[in-house]
Amino acid sequence: MPLSGPLLRLLPRFSPHLLLRLVPAAALAFAAMPAAAQSGAAATGAAGTAAGVSTGVTVGVTVYTVGDIARCAYADPKYSGAADTADTVAAGLAADRDAVVLTLGDHTYPHGTAQEFRDCYEPTWGRFKDRTWPTPGNHEYYTPQAAPYFAYFGARAGRAGRGWYSLQLGSWHVVSLDSNLAPLEHAAQLDWLRADLAAHPARCTLAFWHHPLYSSGGHGSVPKMRDAWEILQRAGAELVLSGHDHDYERFAPQDAHGRLDRARGMRQFVVGTGGAYPTPFLLTVANSELRDASRTGVLRLRLRRGGYDWAFVESAKVTTLGTAPPDRGSEQCH
Repeated sequence: MPLSGPLLRLLPRFSPHLLLRLVPAAALAFAAMPAAAQSGAAATGAAGTAAGVSTGVTVGVTVYTVGDIARCAYADPKYSGAADTADTVAAGLAADRDAVVLTLGDHTYPHGTAQEFRDCYEPTWGRFKDRTWPTPGNHEYYTPQAAPYFAYFGARAGRAGRGWYSLQLGSWHVVSLDSNLAPLEHAAQLDWLRADLAAHPARCTLAFWHHPLYSSGGHGSVPKMRDAWEILQRAGAELVLSGHDHDYERFAPQDAHGRLDRARGMRQFVVGTGGAYPTPFLLTVANSELRDASRTGVLRLRLRRGGYDWAFVESAKVTTLGTAPPDRGSEQCH
């Protein structure tokens, strides 16, 4: 039978090494710009000076978030998983002019080159670039200094070597951090984070970076950002978003050492379902509440005053065997 339609969409999501495993088992002075106003977001620069306050303070702001996006095995990106998830996000943005996008790294595969951004990311996720706030993944740094990533996103990504920034979404303070930095650059990022949180106290704070501190997926837990987690938790932050593992996982609120803390801990979501080939779960990590590797899609968050709602929005099924309904829920801020 000739390959077409859904079959062509499915095949690029699996790498040969995965099949073998499955068969046996704005860090800068940032002036508010029209795109930010349209998206309901306002950025803060490296010095932590606010560029403004977003809309949606009382009614909330909708955020679509995911990482591990554009792996195009065919010349035409419409057959990629990134095309499916881009359609999902585009529909949500069309229905809500104040909604924004947070991307969790590994925007392109395999090397984060300018050609990959041009030929695979731009035709799919580039449709809403002016409403996207990114953080870099390890694949961006396969090209020296992640130069194409910083060139593509421009001011919204910070600048090379200082790719961290914060913004205000409604009543929420949102921080983007780079989990790929060498020790000296990472120390500078932590100094900036302390100053930024002190300058922008908020009941509800969200942080996002690529490598998850906790994960039951193939890469497992990555301790690189434990010190950032501790700083954020001391400031009363609520949520951490990460990608890296190509699956979806929700954790209970916990501290930087894996101890359950429903009163003061942070909840982490791993959302690596943006279109790259899926990977299986391995050993379940403590405090993991839900795991799903059966579909691609994006996490939709409603950041409202004093709390948040979440729902995983499916783009395409990877398997139809024993799949539970997509995850959803609500929580109050500390």
